[in-house]
Amino acid sequence: MKALFRAELLKQRTTRTMLQLPLWMVGLVVLVVLLHVVGFSVHDLGSRDYQLKVFGWGTGVGSLFAALLGALSITGEIRHGTIRPTFLATPRRERVIAAKVAASAFGGLALGLLAEALAAAVSSAGLAVRGVHVALSGGDFVQLLAGGAVGAALWAAIGTGIGAVVRNQVGAVVGLCVWLLVIETSLIGSVSSVAKFAPGASAGALAGAIQAQGATNLLAPALGALLLVVYASLATAAGSIAITRRDVT
Repeated sequence: MKALFRAELLKQRTTRTMLQLPLWMVGLVVLVVLLHVVGFSVHDLGSRDYQLKVFGWGTGVGSLFAALLGALSITGEIRHGTIRPTFLATPRRERVIAAKVAASAFGGLALGLLAEALAAAVSSAGLAVRGVHVALSGGDFVQLLAGGAVGAALWAAIGTGIGAVVRNQVGAVVGLCVWLLVIETSLIGSVSSVAKFAPGASAGALAGAIQAQGATNLLAPALGALLLVVYASLATAAGSIAITRRDVT
């Protein structure tokens, strides 16, 4: 298992698309945070809840790119046919999926931490330029960084499971983007009492902030963590079953 895990980490470090993901994520975090710091009025930005929505873009974008990392780890191999020699070397396919989930979670942890740290830095600098006092405490920043990193790691596991079920790279990537950026946002606007139990909002509960929902509407961090672990476990189990029972030719 250790050898499989190291092999998956090596694939992440040497695959061009995987190496580009952090760069795309950094660009998106900086863009959306600056747009919101400039777009909100000074009065609104003075509110802790509004500030958490701005800082929460690190949670949303980090979760998205971690999920994409997980999905690409399996769909990329299926697309290019390199999954066949992988399964020939390791006939027990569930071990391959487990290694991919572990490696993706490790990478997702790093992406989540980077996204949260960058969002915090850019938001704080932007608020200072506009003369707005940062209303977040040191504990809020710790929760953002730690919770955002763990949430992204679990989303990477979800992405790996979804990629194994869907198998089509474009379908998996588009599906994850649509869910996190469109569907959950729509649910928050129409049925917020239900939307807070969704996986994206659960990651927000863990981090204490997410861009589309006020902190007061999020679940308790422990409950959000539990729900996200359940979602990740279900996605991983579904992906393992799907990849074991279906042909990869």
